[in-house]
Amino acid sequence: MGILEREIIENSVQSWLIAVGISLGTILVLLFIKRILKRRLENLIKKSKSPLDDYLLPLLSQTRWFSILAGGLLVGLFALDLPEDIHTWSVRIIQIIFALQVGFWGTGMISLYIERRVDSKIQEDNAEDATTLDALGLIVKIALWSVLALIILDNLNVEVSSLVASLGIGGIAVALAAQNILGDLFASLSITLDKPFVIGDFVMVDDFEGDVEDIGLKSTRIRSLSGEELIFSNTDLLNSRIRNYKRLEKRRISFNIGVIYGTPVEKLKKIPGMIENIISPLEHAEFDRTHFKTLSDFSLDFSVVYHVLDPAYSVYLDIQQTINLEIYQQFEKEGIEFAYPTQTVIVESEE
Repeated sequence: MGILEREIIENSVQSWLIAVGISLGTILVLLFIKRILKRRLENLIKKSKSPLDDYLLPLLSQTRWFSILAGGLLVGLFALDLPEDIHTWSVRIIQIIFALQVGFWGTGMISLYIERRVDSKIQEDNAEDATTLDALGLIVKIALWSVLALIILDNLNVEVSSLVASLGIGGIAVALAAQNILGDLFASLSITLDKPFVIGDFVMVDDFEGDVEDIGLKSTRIRSLSGEELIFSNTDLLNSRIRNYKRLEKRRISFNIGVIYGTPVEKLKKIPGMIENIISPLEHAEFDRTHFKTLSDFSLDFSVVYHVLDPAYSVYLDIQQTINLEIYQQFEKEGIEFAYPTQTVIVESEE
């Protein structure tokens, strides 16, 4: 009996070689098809304006190598006459791999859809909907993988109903062991529903500040003004004092101006009206008051209060700069001198 006629698991070596050849051929064909489709889709996306085309290329990119390998092995199995139990388990393993592939496809499509919708909502200045969509995408992903996990367990002849019942007891132990994680999870849910801040808001947490970039299950990521990424656990974040500057309707600004002692009373009386005339015409500025407030150690202090009607910090800085320059120019014109710390030393001579 020749080598090719020898049997391995009820199949001749020749049958095994044929099966391996069919599997390898199928794998090469699938890889070739994937490569051709990728090129065609890239060219199609450049020409087509349909949003549907934009999802096909990421879907193809999510096709994993082990799925292609499983497809080749499945086709190769048809050339063999395996024992029933081996054949059954081989098919089950391949089905599990295909189920995982469906999960990767679904996760990729959900992520791409949510990402585009979130970007669209942020551009429309609708950050609350963007935050809700982000949380909804996470829930859909969890649901997808939960369903696939149950399908895989059922395919492995695991009693799913008994497993779910046993999780009720084991869940208590898991909950006790993962208190912090579950706390962050419920805090994430609270942030999503209550919306103390949303994606795109500029917030200050204790001494840290920046733009909210992502609200996850366990943590929230904030991009600081200096560029680094700040990561806060959701529980710590909700226990902190949060200032949300994005929801600022108008900014109250208060500052003092000091002039020197010896300034004539007539000029002191002009200062409140002078400052009001500087602030009132400015766009996005609302004058409140100016008063001669304090007789300090080395200056006569005037208190100025106004409101900036635009929440943008850069708008406030532009307005304050204009006010400072105008005050300096008007004071120079009127001959009013700004005060600065001075000290007079009186020397008495002994005769």
